[in-house]
Formats: sequence, structure tokens, C-alpha cells
Amino acid sequence: MLNLVNITKKYGNYLAVDDISLEVKKGEIFSFLGVNGAGKTTTLKMIVGLLRPTTGKIIIDGLEQSENILETKRITGYIPDRPYLYDGLTGAEFLGFVASLYELDQKKAKIKSEQLLERYLLTEWSDELIESYSHGMKQRIAMCAALLPEPKLLVVDEPMVGLDPHGAKLLKDSFREYAKAGMTIFLSTHSLGVAEELSDRISLLHKGKIIAIGDLDHLRSVVGESGSNLEQVFLRLTTE
Repeated sequence: MLNLVNITKKYGNYLAVDDISLEVKKGEIFSFLGVNGAGKTTTLKMIVGLLRPTTGKIIIDGLEQSENILETKRITGYIPDRPYLYDGLTGAEFLGFVASLYELDQKKAKIKSEQLLERYLLTEWSDELIESYSHGMKQRIAMCAALLPEPKLLVVDEPMVGLDPHGAKLLKDSFREYAKAGMTIFLSTHSLGVAEELSDRISLLHKGKIIAIGDLDHLRSVVGESGSNLEQVFLRLTTE
């Protein structure tokens, strides 16, 4: 579903992402982990088309991104760590705006919007201005917006920030459900417990390079500690 082929990103002489390659399968929950400054957000922005790689290819659902930028954006949902929302719109208006950007059928989009608002506990707030939403509510409306066009690939950067335990559980349950239905989820988070709980496979990025990739058992074998949790593995591999 998602292939990164020898992706490099430079800012002047600074090498932010250094020749990384990986493949993520359809219906997989894939966690992309690393310390601050490792190159995670830069990579996510390249995947969703906000940045262009200096070299390398990004292939989404068989389409090379650079040659099919609109098509790949149509099938990719993105939830950034600080989602940009229009505070002067209501939740329902914002979803209507997103539907128009994706040129969705308005009647179908309205039904889908109502379903998403209900699922993410925002129905009673749908006609309130987004400026009145709590941080957790803003995270949930951003989730609704990303899911509205029914993407094949969902890219998520720090999804649990600001969510209370109920909201976090709702989001985790949703990820499992969407993956089971065939959606691919590419997840970047510092919440290692969440990554350990949800992920089919995990990649560790350090100083712009992938230093390990696989399921948790494989990562444990890399550090030679069969009983380690993900936090212990992460610290072992990313500590100088």
C-alpha cells in the first residue's frame, strides 16, 4: 500500500532523512518511532505530499506520488500533531468544507459527516464554532475530517495528545476497526505503550536513518532481550 524507496530529504547541507526505504501493507498498523529531531514529521509530510523528497520515490497504492500527486492525496488522510482548523466554522461547516475540497457527493458526505460526528462524540457540538472546542474535541474533529473521504492510507502524527482516557480508547478501537476493514495506518507517536499495543510492525528512526524494523519480537531479538517491552527496546537502540 505504501512504499518508500531510497527517500532522502535535505535542507541545505542538513540531511533530515537519510536514504530510507520501507513497505507498509494494506490493512497494517505501522508505527514510525524516533526521538525528537529524528526526521519523523519530515517523512510524514513527504508521504502526504506537503514536502517533496530530495531524492527517492514514494508509491501509494501503486501510484508514484510525484507523477500522481492529486490522485495520491485523494486516497491519503492526514492528522498532524497540531491540526489546522478554521475556528470561525462550526464542526458541521468544517466537514462540509472538507467534502467540497475532495469534490465528494454532498448528500453522501452529509450522511457520512453525521455518522463520524456521532462516532466521535461531537454531534451535540456540530453547530458550535470550533473555537469553542477543547483540545481533545479539536483532535476528534480533525479525525472526522481525515476519515470523511474514506482514505486507503491514514497518516497520523501524535494522535493521543490532549485526549482523555475515553477519547484515547475510542481512537485506538477505531484504528483497529479501520485496519481490519483494509485501511493502512501509518502512525508516529511518542506514546510507546500505544505503539506496542496497536502495531503490527514498528520502525525506529534515528538521525534520519531506519535502524530497526519489524514486529516487537524481532526488535527484541535485535537488542537480545526477549522479555523487553517497546520502551526498553527503544531506549537501547536510540541511546548513544
